[in-house]
Amino acid sequence: MRAIGKYIVIEDIKVEDSKTKGGLLLTESHREDIRYRQGKVLNIGTDVVGVKDGDDIYYDKQAGFKLEVKKDIYKVIKEHDVVIVL
Repeated sequence: MRAIGKYIVIEDIKVEDSKTKGGLLLTESHREDIRYRQGKVLNIGTDVVGVKDGDDIYYDKQAGFKLEVKKDIYKVIKEHDVVIVL
């Protein structure tokens, strides 16, 4: 699998659940205060600059789309959706 152009194939990094002061358990999907998600870059497109395979990144959680390849689910985003490279 290879990305083309400005696309990046990533794998989401799961975030642990958190508790509120009152003891409620919040999953990542309930956290409205966090706009960005962490992911691991699996493959970059031919025109991507500033990101390389294996990088950990933060990206806009509403960006891109999911893609199933051989029963594995990947996320495909565009280069401009990356906000931080760790």
